[in-house]
Formats: sequence, structure tokens, C-alpha cells
Amino acid sequence: MTIDHLTSSLDFDAAALKLRAERTQLLASNLANADTPSYKARDFDFAQALQAATGAQLAAGTAAAKTTMVRTNAAHAATGVSTDGTPTLLYRLPVETALDGNTVEPDVERAAFVDNSLRYQEGLKFMTNQIKTMLTAVNGQ
Repeated sequence: MTIDHLTSSLDFDAAALKLRAERTQLLASNLANADTPSYKARDFDFAQALQAATGAQLAAGTAAAKTTMVRTNAAHAATGVSTDGTPTLLYRLPVETALDGNTVEPDVERAAFVDNSLRYQEGLKFMTNQIKTMLTAVNGQ
């Protein structure tokens, strides 16, 4: 097993953690602007951004793998990842509209923030355990 094989197994996890960190900042920004008139809540499709960032195929059983959006006209909104590798930010559609034009729903944003934070923490634990396993294998213990 070469060093490329060792590092490539961590590349996917590193990309996922990077995207989770970016999403955490985005969700925190939404929460910070909950009272800002005309502020539009933003988010991105994590699964699609991770697939684009890693070139990985989604598992056949996931909902995202079953439905794929196709851009049939240049006027259609693009989704996924922009040309510089960052996720394409989309506007979150509110369940209830505010009179001041703000689309941030604090409960929805907090739930998304907590979910994203827990997934980031679990990804970090998983990656740490992978590194420990590799070190054990390299040291021959």
C-alpha cells in the first residue's frame, strides 16, 4: 500500500469536513441576520456539493441519487458547485413569510445548525479513528 492510498482514503472525509465547516458559517450567518429586514436565508445542497467536490457517486439507495435535476436551458438556475469549487448558494424558501422581507426562520436555522454541527463532530471522530488505525498499522502494533 502506497502513501497515495493512505491519503486518498482521508481526502473524502477532509472534503466533507470542509463543506460542513462552510455550511456552519452560512447557517450562523442566517441566524445572526434573523432580525435584518430583507435578509434572505441561504444554504446549499450538501450531498450535491460533496459529490461535486470529491467526484464521488452517491449511493444508489439515497433520494438524491434517484432524482437528478437537469439544466435544459441557460436561463435555468444552476445548482451544485460553482466554477471555483465552492458550493452554489441557494435561497431558502420560508414556510411563513415575514412582513419585512426576511426569510430566516430561527427554528429551522437552529435545527439545521445543530444537525450540521453533530455531523461535523461525527465526521471528525471518524477521521480521527481512521488516522489512529493507520498509525497502528504503520507502527505494527
